[in-house]
Amino acid sequence: MWWKILLAVLAVFVLVTLIRAAFFKPKKIEKVNIRDAKIDTDKVAEHLSDAIKFKTISKVRDEGVDWEEFEKFHKYLDETYPLVAKNTTKEIIDKASLLYLWKGKNPDLEPMAMLAHQDVVPVSEGTEKDWKHEAFSGYNDGEFIWGRGALDMKNHLICVMEAVESLMAEGFQPDRDVYLCFGHNEETVSTVYSGAGTIVKTLKERGVRLDSVLDEGSALIDLNLPGIINTRLAAVGTAEKGYVDMKITLHDKGGHTSAAPKHSGMWKLANAVRDLETHQFRSHWLPFLDELIHAVGGRATYLGKILICNYPIFKPLLTFILKIIPQGASMVRTITSVSMCEGSPAANVLPQRPSITVNFRPLPGDSLADVEKHVRKVIRYKDIDIEYFNGKEATPFSSTSSRAFKAIESVENSIHPEGVAVAPYLVMGGTDAYRYGEICDNILRFAPFNVPLSLFFTTHATNERIPISSLKEAVVFFREYIIKVSDKD
Repeated sequence: MWWKILLAVLAVFVLVTLIRAAFFKPKKIEKVNIRDAKIDTDKVAEHLSDAIKFKTISKVRDEGVDWEEFEKFHKYLDETYPLVAKNTTKEIIDKASLLYLWKGKNPDLEPMAMLAHQDVVPVSEGTEKDWKHEAFSGYNDGEFIWGRGALDMKNHLICVMEAVESLMAEGFQPDRDVYLCFGHNEETVSTVYSGAGTIVKTLKERGVRLDSVLDEGSALIDLNLPGIINTRLAAVGTAEKGYVDMKITLHDKGGHTSAAPKHSGMWKLANAVRDLETHQFRSHWLPFLDELIHAVGGRATYLGKILICNYPIFKPLLTFILKIIPQGASMVRTITSVSMCEGSPAANVLPQRPSITVNFRPLPGDSLADVEKHVRKVIRYKDIDIEYFNGKEATPFSSTSSRAFKAIESVENSIHPEGVAVAPYLVMGGTDAYRYGEICDNILRFAPFNVPLSLFFTTHATNERIPISSLKEAVVFFREYIIKVSDKD
């Protein structure tokens, strides 16, 4: 008799699943009329190529920064975008960061901000000859623009400037003020010497509260699982993980290696590493994952919807799978990465203060204090010293019902009538945007560039490049986004 009950329950479950899948529809999006922008792709490519030639490399400390390169880049922007230079108020903040103010028609509306950073990372020493085209050449081969900053993120900065320049050429004036905020040292990772931080401080002192912020983030991604799903995903970063470098020092007797004990301080250090890597942080299924799955699932095939619509039942299994994939683990827990170690100053000296440096990427909900508490709990040796270096807390999540998020949904689905799944995600790295939490609640991170996933791996690496074909679409996106978000309605 029990098997009949089991079959009946299974039959009901299958029936409910089939019905739920049939009603699993994509979200209805209000579209906009994409204006004929008459963007000259060749000109945009030329401007990006020129921008890459400026070696605007940032450093943790001001010493060693070639400020002349930033000055030349600023002059280039003024000459290339004369309408922006004429119709905005430009300030140089903290030596090299740029703050433009494009006045709107209604001063009572909260301003919006478009972010980018001017700086790039250096080319790793010894890899210069590995580049197909010199890293600061901005070489244009007709298909790609090559060079440091092509993806991170002079492409973004140039396309924002192109969008603003073209809107000004048409006589457009936004309803609300528009700030263009271009930091000069984002790549130094949460340093206290931050151009973006000084911009925020400046705006805060002036009583400015922003309606929204848009900064770098994920690009358009093609999701293609045959028979399951075939769509584009615009993953919008609505929060970013924290960051902290922590030096953990142990204590040992030390001494001469000629009379070494069975285990030295390095043995203790190895145990500490094992303790940290064996006892990972607890995983958490955050709400953004539900929204992401719903957005993608709504654009799946019927078979895909059958598989996806019951995902809540399989959350424990999904979480387990995510935890064993490095990229997936980053979405559900604080990441521990032991990256450096130090022993003694000489080969014949036993270490008295062996240490490791660990990089943690806290998940929203885990504070830096929680990280230290975890470290002290899992390492078996309690007599340890902990020293913080660069550090920042994870940010709160911005709403997906904000004017700015809806604008991204609307513009992307208007540019791509076949439909785009626009969904929130958690930024694993760091951006300048996190600093703006003091003056803004709606902070989004999205780069509207249609770039193959394989090219993302060239960011900060050898042969960084961007398809020329992706540039016009990005300019069109920024134009429409500014129009949509700046509208008083």
